[in-house]
Amino acid sequence: MVNKIESVEQFEQILKEQKSFYILKHSLTCPISQAAYEEFESYDQENPNFPQYFLAVQDSRPLSNHIAEKFHIKHESPQAILFNNHDVAWHASHWKITFDSLTKAREENPAQ
Repeated sequence: MVNKIESVEQFEQILKEQKSFYILKHSLTCPISQAAYEEFESYDQENPNFPQYFLAVQDSRPLSNHIAEKFHIKHESPQAILFNNHDVAWHASHWKITFDSLTKAREENPAQ
């Protein structure tokens, strides 16, 4: 199950504790974002031991902004981000968020 996070504090704790994880910036009102969320969920179901989180941009704008500013990646929604070793290893947005792209990103960016 993909876990929802809502605060900068939650994110910073995950960043400190997890060697590698995905986060999805998800818009609750966008059909493209819904499609990306479904791909994200499918990936999660096939990879239950890999940590995955999402934030709803409408509910968690400060967190979304924090991630964009801290890691110097332009905010987009939807946006999938792979974190490895406390940094961004890969990110994609909109229709580029697919089961295959999530799989390939992890293969090409293994956590060290």
